[in-house]
Amino acid sequence: MRKENLMKKFLFLVLTISLSVVVFGQKVPPANWGYIVSQNEAKVGDVVEVVFKTTIPKGMHIYSNDYGDCPPIKAKFIYEKNATFELVGGAKPVGSHKYIDDIFECEVADFENKAEFRQKIKLLSASPKIVGTLEYQMCTEEGMCVQHEYDFTIKNLKVVVSAAGTTPKVDNIAVVEPIAEIEELQPDPAVLSSTGNADSALLAKLDHYFGTKTNGGGGAFAGVIKAEEVDYTNYKAASESDTSACELKTFEGGTANDKSTYWGLFILAFLSGLAALLTPCVFPMIPMTVSFFMKDGSRAKAIRSGIIYGLSIVGIYVIIGTLVAVVAGPAAANWLSTHWIPNVFFFLIFVIFAASFFGAFEITLPSWLVNKADQQADKGGLTGIFFMAFTIVLVSFSCTGPIVGSILVQSAGGQFVEPVIGMLGFALAFAIPFALFAIFPSWLNNLPKSGGWLNSVKVVLGFLELAFGLKFLSVADQTYHWGLLDREIYIGLWIVIFALMGIYLLGKLKFSHDSDLPFLKVPRLILAIATFSFVVYLIPGLIGAPLKALAGYLPPMSTHDFNIVQKITNPENITQGYAGIKPKYNEKLHLPDGLKGYFDYEQGMEVARAIGKPVFLDFTGHGCVNCREMEARVWSDSRVHKYLNDDYVVISLYVDDKELELPKDEWFYNKKGKLIKDLAKKNSSIQNCFFDANAQPQYALLDNRGNLLQQTRAYDLDKEGYVSFLKAGVEEYTKRMEEEKAK
Repeated sequence: MRKENLMKKFLFLVLTISLSVVVFGQKVPPANWGYIVSQNEAKVGDVVEVVFKTTIPKGMHIYSNDYGDCPPIKAKFIYEKNATFELVGGAKPVGSHKYIDDIFECEVADFENKAEFRQKIKLLSASPKIVGTLEYQMCTEEGMCVQHEYDFTIKNLKVVVSAAGTTPKVDNIAVVEPIAEIEELQPDPAVLSSTGNADSALLAKLDHYFGTKTNGGGGAFAGVIKAEEVDYTNYKAASESDTSACELKTFEGGTANDKSTYWGLFILAFLSGLAALLTPCVFPMIPMTVSFFMKDGSRAKAIRSGIIYGLSIVGIYVIIGTLVAVVAGPAAANWLSTHWIPNVFFFLIFVIFAASFFGAFEITLPSWLVNKADQQADKGGLTGIFFMAFTIVLVSFSCTGPIVGSILVQSAGGQFVEPVIGMLGFALAFAIPFALFAIFPSWLNNLPKSGGWLNSVKVVLGFLELAFGLKFLSVADQTYHWGLLDREIYIGLWIVIFALMGIYLLGKLKFSHDSDLPFLKVPRLILAIATFSFVVYLIPGLIGAPLKALAGYLPPMSTHDFNIVQKITNPENITQGYAGIKPKYNEKLHLPDGLKGYFDYEQGMEVARAIGKPVFLDFTGHGCVNCREMEARVWSDSRVHKYLNDDYVVISLYVDDKELELPKDEWFYNKKGKLIKDLAKKNSSIQNCFFDANAQPQYALLDNRGNLLQQTRAYDLDKEGYVSFLKAGVEEYTKRMEEEKAK
C-alpha cells in the first residue's frame, strides 16, 4: 500500500511539472495571507490562538492538512523553535472540504473562496519570538499547481509576567472578521531578482514559468527591458464591461495597415472573369445579346445601350459582393472561409459542377426565374437593359457560380472592401466584351463559331473544378487537424486529375456529349503538352519537393509524411524554441523550413525580451493561400531565412485553428465584450486590436516593448523588399536598445 502511494505521489509531481511547462505567462501568484491574534494582551503562561486567513481567487483552491496519505501536498506550518513559546497541538483547518479525488482515488481536503487555520500557542516569555513559514499548494481548476510560502512573524502581542499565570479557555474565542477580498491577483515579486540584473531576473522568471533551465543565452540586449515595465496583454479588456478603444500600434505616425493585397485580388478576379467568358453558358450569349441592341438600327442608341448594359452587369455583381460583406460581416466571412461546414459544402458543390461539366446532368436555375427576368428585358428602355443584364447573370450561373463563389471565399478575410473589389474585377472582365461588341458589332464576324470546342472547354473546366475543389476540403482538414488530406495525398490526386485531363485533350478520353475529333489541332496539342508538363512538375512533390509555384494551393510541408529535406533538417518535424523554452501548441502547429519560433503571443514576447532579440510577428492561417505562398517563395530565400532564424524571434499566430483551446485560466474578454476561449480568437483579437486588421498574411516587426520597428507588410513576393524590411527592423531595434542601455 505504501509503495502504491509513493507511485501516486510521483505521478502527481510529474503532472504538476508537466502542467507548469504548458502554461506560460499565467503564473499562479501567492495567496494574500494575513493573521489575527485572539487577544492583544496576555500573561506568560497564557494560551492564545492565532488565526491565519486568506481569500482564494476564483477558479483556484488550496489544499488543507486534514487528510490522510494522498499525493496532493498538504499545507504545513514550520516554526523556528525557541524557548519563548510552545505549540498546543497542530494547526486546525476551519471550513475545509473533504472529497475523493478522481485521479488518485483517495480522500483529500481543500479550501475554495477562503481558507482558515487556527493555531493555539502557549506563551513562555514576556518577549515571545514567534516566527514561521506556511508552505501550501495552490492549484487551478485545470490542475496546474504551484507551491508557495507565507513567512510570518507574530507581532503586536503585549505579554506581562505573572507568577501565577492562568490559562484561559480557548474553545470560545471570538470569531475574527474576515480579511478583505482579493480583487485582482498580483505578480509574486519574489520571482524577480532584486540584484538589478534584469537579464538573470527575467531568465529566472522563465525558469519559474516552465520548470526548465534557460541556461542564460541572452544576446547583447538580453533583459535591457525589465519584465515589470511591459504589459503584453493590453489587447484584453479589464472586465466584461470594458469596451475601451484599443491602442493601434503605429510607426512614424502611420497606422499599421497594409492594403497592398487589393491589386492582387482585383487582378485575380479580373482573370477569373475572362475565364468565365469562355464557358459554354456565356460565349454563345455574346452575339445573341449584342443583336438585341441592334434591333432598331440606330448606332448611337446601340452604343449608349451597350455601355449601360455593361455597367448594369458590373453593378449587379458588385451589389452581390457588397451584400455578402454587409450581411455576413467579418465574423461570418471568417466562418465561411475556415469552418468545416461551408468548406466541405463548397467541395461537394465543385464536385457536383465537375460532374455536370463532364455531362452527367445539366444544372440550371428554375425556369420561372429566368423567364420572369427575360419578360422584363422585353419591355425595352433602361429597365429592359438592366433586366437583360440580369438575365445573362442568371443564365450563366451554372458556369460562373463556382468562379464567383471562389472569389467571394478568397475575399472573405476582409471586412467590406475586399468583396467589392473582387466582384468589380470579375464583373469588368465579364462585361467589357458585351459592351465592346455592342458598340462595334462588326467584330462579331471575327469570333470563332460555337461548336464542339466549347464543349471541350466545359470538360476541361470540369477537371479544373475537381482539382481546385480539393482546396476547400484541405482547408477544413488543416483547421481541424483531421489528417485526411495530407500533402502527398493531395499531390497524388492532382497528378491523376491532370493526367486524365491531358489524355482527354489528346482525344484518348471521350465523354458522351463530345464531338468526334478526327485530328488534333495545334492549340489543343500545345495545351496537352502544357498539362503533361505540369504533371511531371508535380511528381517530385510526392517525395518532398517544395513546388514553390503552387505553395498557396497545396497543404503545408509539415503534413508530408515522407519529406526527405525535412527529415534531414528536422527529423521530428517539431518547431523548436529558444533557450530551452518549448513552444506551446507545437504538437499541432509548425513553422516552415525548420525555423525556431512560438505560437503564443505572450510566450514569444517574454522569450524575445529574455534573449534580447526583436520579434517577427506573423498573422497566418491554415487556409491562407497567400501565407503558404509567402513561406515557400519568400521565406525560403537564404537571406530572409537567415534573418528570421538568427536575428528575430518568430511568433506565428494562427487565426483560423478550430481545435486548440486556451486553458481556462487564460480565458479573457476582448474589448468588444466577448469571452475568448480558444487560441484562434485570441490571435484574431490581437490582430484586430493592435493593427485594426483581420486579413492574412500580415507581418509586424516589434521591439521588446511591443512597439513597431517598421510599417507592417502583407502579401508581397518582392524578395528584395522583404530583405530590406527585415534589415531595417534589426537596425531600428539596435538603435532603440542602445538608447535604452544608455539610460
